[in-house]
Amino acid sequence: MMPDPLFLAGLAVLALLTVSPGADMALVAKITFERGRRAALLATLGICSGLLVHATASALGLSVILATSAEAFTIVKLAGAAYLAYLGVQSLRSSFRHDSVETPTSRRRANPFVQGVFSNVLNPKVAVFYLTFLPQFMSPGDNVLVRSLAFALAHAVMGIVWLSAYAYVLSRVSAVLEGAGVRRWLERVTGGVLIALGARLALERR
Repeated sequence: MMPDPLFLAGLAVLALLTVSPGADMALVAKITFERGRRAALLATLGICSGLLVHATASALGLSVILATSAEAFTIVKLAGAAYLAYLGVQSLRSSFRHDSVETPTSRRRANPFVQGVFSNVLNPKVAVFYLTFLPQFMSPGDNVLVRSLAFALAHAVMGIVWLSAYAYVLSRVSAVLEGAGVRRWLERVTGGVLIALGARLALERR
């Protein structure tokens, strides 16, 4: 059976999107420096789970609300921006905390999987992208929901592979630089990047 050229073209665009720097990579960096590679993998799974939410919403037409309603887009945008800023502040606070031992309560609040889900789902740019992107790579007879989920699953696999490799590299760098105290500065840089991304999202227009 010949591969679908439209689907392959869509995968190529998704691959470029996957490796583009953004909030996902910043969040994975934050969690890798704070809690290690295993926690970063959980965050990655959360991020990629959010892609399935966006694909389903796009197929069911729910993302049209974000694309056409300025009020809905603004509400989700500001919620996402506030969450990114919150994660950035968390990273900054962690970098200045001398005692790295976390209580069970703080670990529950900082569940990396949940952080990944929220950071992705609360980004209206991803929802609008899926809404405008996916139809370009569908044929008239395609099942929209099945096709959308197929793209999202492929995108999720790419994201898991890319972000896991990224977290591995960061964890190795962090281990090498641990003794020099550079890791805490990396946490601060990551926190600043997350806050900046939140500010940029807050100022984003549709």
